Amino acid sequence: MKLRLSGNFTWVPFHAVGRGWGHGDRKEISINSGSPFLGNHLLFQQVPMVEIDGMKLVQTRSILHYIADKHHLFGKDLKERTLIDMYVEGTLDLLELIIMHPFLKPDDQQKEVVNMAQKAIIRYFPVFEKVLRDHGQRFLVGNELSLADVILLQTILALEEKIPNILSAFPHLQEFTVKISNIPTIKKFLEPGSKKKPPPDDIYVRTVYNIFMP
Repeated sequence: MKLRLSGNFTWVPFHAVGRGWGHGDRKEISINSGSPFLGNHLLFQQVPMVEIDGMKLVQTRSILHYIADKHHLFGKDLKERTLIDMYVEGTLDLLELIIMHPFLKPDDQQKEVVNMAQKAIIRYFPVFEKVLRDHGQRFLVGNELSLADVILLQTILALEEKIPNILSAFPHLQEFTVKISNIPTIKKFLEPGSKKKPPPDDIYVRTVYNIFMP
């Protein structure tokens, strides 16, 4: 979803391809998760891979940086770019816990929900709440939407699927979530019938295991 949300905000059409789900016509971006036609294109034998501007890119952060830079989501100068990168890296630490949650043993999943909630409430959300409260700008960094806003929104929405009241103590993050969710391109992506994938279910988890650990 990290790549899908970034791609949709920038109005860049894409086609997501996943081994076991089939594939269709590729457009400007192909976000590829293990399709057999890849051949030797996976540089480090890892997914995802994005085809864009004649390149086949791997490594999630490199892909995000390219899309963000290309579509003006990476700040206006070095200072803003560094802040955006710092916020993104911190948020991804939390998001990756959420992404891995469905692959834990059932007995460990509830424990990990508690762990994620504690980390979000104690370590991560207070940082962003303070930034939004104190800096007097429209977005996390400056007055233009950036990759930091997109990744933070994704993380909040993913956490809210598991812990609906996770933002109850963070009014500025609540306002931020509503504002960013209503940006037209993001709103369209979040609507039913879009390319947004539902939370992983048992079938998805089994498929991933069958691909990577046959």
